[in-house]
Amino acid sequence: MRNRQFRPIPKASQAGFSLIEIIIVVVLIGGIVAFAANKILGGQDRANVNLAKAQVQTLAEKIQQYQMDTGTLPDSLEALVKAPTDANGWLGPYARGPELVDPWKQPYAYKVPGEGGPFDLVSLGADRKVGGDSVNADIQYQ
Repeated sequence: MRNRQFRPIPKASQAGFSLIEIIIVVVLIGGIVAFAANKILGGQDRANVNLAKAQVQTLAEKIQQYQMDTGTLPDSLEALVKAPTDANGWLGPYARGPELVDPWKQPYAYKVPGEGGPFDLVSLGADRKVGGDSVNADIQYQ
């Protein structure tokens, strides 16, 4: 047998990322996620506006159906869900309870008689206040 001499293996230079490189990558990923979340969540407000417009139209049609069946407009939107004691000809329910709130979880404002017609039906928008513009604008049946 031969006498073998073992030579130490030279230390390889350490491979990997430095702490600064990792921090830079984490910051960049955080920025990208924040940008994407802003775009996605900003789109949610616009989607809620479009949904509220459709819901106002649908709810107004249900109010008109109630009027055709009973001969009068409902005193409140709850009359679309549960028959009032004085509603002759009520063939409902015309709506379900969750349909009486807008996409921002606020009840629709309903007034009889209306200012420009037989009734007013309004969602106050994202800010839940009268008036406003863009996604904060009131959405009303016309």
